[in-house]
Amino acid sequence: MAVTPGQTAVPSGSNGTRSIPSRMVAPIELPAGVDELAAEAAAQLGWEGDLLPAMKLFGRTVYVVANLSAEAHAERIALGIDPVADKATVSTWTWPELAASAPPAAAEIVGVLAVARHWRTGLAATVPFARYGDAAMVLPRSATLSHDYVDNCLPRARAYGLAVVTADENAVVDLDLEGRSERILLGGDAVSRWVNEMVYEQLVALECAAAAE
Repeated sequence: MAVTPGQTAVPSGSNGTRSIPSRMVAPIELPAGVDELAAEAAAQLGWEGDLLPAMKLFGRTVYVVANLSAEAHAERIALGIDPVADKATVSTWTWPELAASAPPAAAEIVGVLAVARHWRTGLAATVPFARYGDAAMVLPRSATLSHDYVDNCLPRARAYGLAVVTADENAVVDLDLEGRSERILLGGDAVSRWVNEMVYEQLVALECAAAAE
């Protein structure tokens, strides 16, 4: 009986045989919850600020460490301008004719990180943010013990200036690759302005929750 390349024939029920992958690799699991790993990684990176709850940005789940700009926040309150989540509206703030009247950015983003089981997932989630500032991915230590990680992940991470934090089986984190700060970053644009508004919204919610306690 013909077997698809890369498959192995084994006995199975009335048909006699069935094929399974000849190489079966156990899935890599995270050693702890994503929230815990994100908090530990942010501390390891020395990022000072509020670690916000996981956010969905550009279709990827990321964690943002940020601070509220007291002066800009006070001005926004005085003007009665709450965080704006509508991309189309925020994009107009970068137009030359409207830039002078746009509300100030009230979030100071320290860094963005993603917790992932595989480096490709982490890279896809964090690269969009590395163009504007510090970004990092958190991986299980076991995911870094391969030629694929050394040959393919590390060169890409260095090129984008990403930091890589690893977590061992006991959820102890370590810095495997430092982020590169001497890289050219994009200036403020419609994308970064919208991200700032989304982060500002979370910071305001955090502040309101703290005030209610």
